[in-house]
Amino acid sequence: MISADISTVLPEILLAVYAMAALLFAVYTGKDKTTPLLTWVTAGVFVVLAFWIGLGAGTTAQAFGGAFIDDGFSRFAKVVILVSAAAVLVMSQNYMAKMNLGRFEFPVLVALAVVGMMMMVSAGDLMSLYMGLELQSLSLYVVAALRRDSVKSTEAGLKYFVLGALSSGMLLYGASLVYGYTGTTVFAGIIEAGQDGLSLGLLVGLVFLVTGLAFKVSAVPFHMWTPDVYEGSPTPVTAFFATAPKMAAMGLIARVLFDAFGHATHDWGQVIALLSVLSMFVGAIAAIGQRNIKRLMAYSSIAHMGFALMGLAAGTEAGVQAMLIYMTIYVTMNIGTFAFILSMEKDGKPVVSIDALNMYSRQEPLKALAVLVLMFSLAGVPPMVGFFGKFYVLTAAVDAGIAWLAIAGVVASVIGAFYYLRVVFYMYFGDETKAGLDGTMNPVQWAMLMVSALIMVVGVVNLFGVEALAQAAAQTLVH
Repeated sequence: MISADISTVLPEILLAVYAMAALLFAVYTGKDKTTPLLTWVTAGVFVVLAFWIGLGAGTTAQAFGGAFIDDGFSRFAKVVILVSAAAVLVMSQNYMAKMNLGRFEFPVLVALAVVGMMMMVSAGDLMSLYMGLELQSLSLYVVAALRRDSVKSTEAGLKYFVLGALSSGMLLYGASLVYGYTGTTVFAGIIEAGQDGLSLGLLVGLVFLVTGLAFKVSAVPFHMWTPDVYEGSPTPVTAFFATAPKMAAMGLIARVLFDAFGHATHDWGQVIALLSVLSMFVGAIAAIGQRNIKRLMAYSSIAHMGFALMGLAAGTEAGVQAMLIYMTIYVTMNIGTFAFILSMEKDGKPVVSIDALNMYSRQEPLKALAVLVLMFSLAGVPPMVGFFGKFYVLTAAVDAGIAWLAIAGVVASVIGAFYYLRVVFYMYFGDETKAGLDGTMNPVQWAMLMVSALIMVVGVVNLFGVEALAQAAAQTLVH
């Protein structure tokens, strides 16, 4: 029934229609003058959709012959994507206006990217997977190069585009091999075809699929674009890159691996474990030499994706649950951290050097404390919530019999703690002569910083119920 199919994909349709309507509205009225209004309305639409999707808990539906799956797993990921995208939009509004970047296209492109992400986590077919992925990617290529007069921003957009096109090519090649060896693009058909074990051709197809998707989460060795794109893009765009798209890509990887290749956990588990251990160590070691806070956060994201992949490498329901919990905590930490980075200014100009944080605690004790909490949480220092995120994925890995990966994770975590703690060291014990940041901070950014820091402390009580929700979501994915 087409009406049943439409009602299943209604949130995505409404958001796509809203994005197109917003574009027409802006073009026919005041163009960039409408940016603040569009930003707040788009964020409001995201929050309303998140509530609506969250209320549909407990039901599972498929649309268009299994090409679109609406289940607990996709709903969990969509709520995280929508809420994080809304948070990034509202906290970057002031920065965009101040830096003369208030383009009306920004909220519209973010809305279209979010439609793609929602499609990605609900994909039940290689065709719908690619459609969602491309809608997200094409929007993000444009957003990365938003600052047209900046060479770095243009370079970021071009690098992201070229490498993104390469990864899409690999993904398509893998998809064509999978189709060739199974005769179907629907995940349910692929898992049936591979019940008696994967043929060599199907295995090669799977490796190409994973390679294409590893680009999207910037897992090593497909991480080359991340530091340059994080540094070159306008800071609000970097904040967006570091949150919602990461959740969407992780959700998509989990969806493909468990829905299409769920019988072959041993085959792909080794590949994911290798990506995980490489990402954790490269992210932890390469960040040590970074003085630019945006590049530092890029390598930090590579390391964190390694930990999230550790949950998937376990190949179990507990592993998927651990990945979902980890990603939710990671996105929350990043929203708070980027709220602070957006406020880093000297004489009205944005500052990205961590040297500017020298003795910041004397100037702004409360903000410095909030950043300290977030840095400790990113480093995985107990009793912050970030520690429990790592604890879940490490436990899942040990329970699945890959203790070596968990041990590697602990070592990488200790190495990575250095550069997070260095930021704290500068704020509390730095060289006062090099100090230099204005004390101003937009109320929305201040609220985001404080709330996320508070969550890192208070969340240890029961993780705000995320644990139970993630478990329910994992159960719908891992049969």
